[in-house]
Amino acid sequence: MIDLFFEGGLLFMSLLTVLFAAVVYATFQYRKSLKLLGLLALSLGILGQLLGLFQMYEGIVSMGGEISQTMLAGGLRVSSITSIYGLLIYSVSLVIRLVFSFRD
Repeated sequence: MIDLFFEGGLLFMSLLTVLFAAVVYATFQYRKSLKLLGLLALSLGILGQLLGLFQMYEGIVSMGGEISQTMLAGGLRVSSITSIYGLLIYSVSLVIRLVFSFRD
């Protein structure tokens, strides 16, 4: 799991982890902000993926366009880690909101 954290990029994965902690904190204090925090995590994850793809394409161009399928698949896998983590955080925030909607 730690390997995925570092592969996804320290900046975006750290920001997403802070947002996940904010979602957990908002569960007990500010339930109305759960949806906003979840959407922010999702959009930040997608932004991280797009920037990762941009870096991958820059690498392909710098190599003269000669790239193997294995390198391309690896780049796509690494770039999607942040979006998966953001989607996971968004899903957790939705489940928490759903649980509290039945309780209230």
